[in-house]
Amino acid sequence: MSTPSPKLLFATTNKGKLRELRQLVGDSVEVVSLADLPPVPEPEEDGDTFEANAVKKAVEYARATGLPALADDSGLCVDALDGQPGVLSARYAPGDDKARYEKLLSELSGVPDEKRTASFRCALALAWPDGRTHVEEGRCEGRIGYAPKGEHGFGYDPVFILLDSGRSLAELTAEEKSAISHRGAAFRKMKPKLLSLAARP
Repeated sequence: MSTPSPKLLFATTNKGKLRELRQLVGDSVEVVSLADLPPVPEPEEDGDTFEANAVKKAVEYARATGLPALADDSGLCVDALDGQPGVLSARYAPGDDKARYEKLLSELSGVPDEKRTASFRCALALAWPDGRTHVEEGRCEGRIGYAPKGEHGFGYDPVFILLDSGRSLAELTAEEKSAISHRGAAFRKMKPKLLSLAARP
């Protein structure tokens, strides 16, 4: 009789993120999402760094469910705006993604190319029910364009231009984006820790 795979809670309701993680770890770990479990109170993301928010979410979900929990926090940091919108990326402007990137473009009106540098950053935290944590980070460097380009992605992807190709993240396929994105980089760094869950008794 085969031993069931250990469970890992990925604290997200985003199906795209969930699919990426399941592809990354294969069958060695059973990845479940918040939708697969009874309702758990959602932690407030009140940290002033991506790492603080990711760790808080992972620790609280691990404690509440008794499962190892993985949580991420990510956002866009624009150099000319002193790192804004940063941890407030999802709340930078009321409304939808378009409202947020249009506010960003307005804030950067008149700022020349060489000063429009920016980076997407992701902090990925793994927490065990006993309170132990492990954090990995990923970055994707680029600059902010002058108008949206592309039909894929979400958030600020249409205005985030890659330095090497001049394409926006919204012009990439899901596979191309995962290969170079901040979240993809953090996931790949975390992979050995996630696979080690399968080796635990």
